[in-house]
Amino acid sequence: MTLAEKLEQAFTKRPNSYVPAHTLERLLGLPHRPDHERLLLNWAMHWGQGIALGAVRALMAQRGYRGPVGSFLYLNLRLLNDQTLENATGVGAPPWTWPVDEQVIDLLHKAIYAYATGAAADRLIEGSQGQT
Repeated sequence: MTLAEKLEQAFTKRPNSYVPAHTLERLLGLPHRPDHERLLLNWAMHWGQGIALGAVRALMAQRGYRGPVGSFLYLNLRLLNDQTLENATGVGAPPWTWPVDEQVIDLLHKAIYAYATGAAADRLIEGSQGQT
């Protein structure tokens, strides 16, 4: 997902989003700081959510939710997680208020993440079931 974001940003000239950092900032009750002071917090939230939700996708695969259908369900969970945290903290705005191009970009990046995570989780679970 990060690679896809960087490639997309090279073409669209879209700046980095610090919404993850400011969401974590609010969740932790930290004072608001400018974006350039929140790079580590941005990475912590971005990667932390990915890792935590990756474990959920592994559980989904273990319980039989695999392949494209499992990844599609997971994509919705990933979007729901982001929107819930961002909007509950007052950092984000509901996606239907975003410009269409931003909706498409966000959906594409999250789909790449969801399907790549799904493929990895499915493979890991399938491989571990053959070992007893």
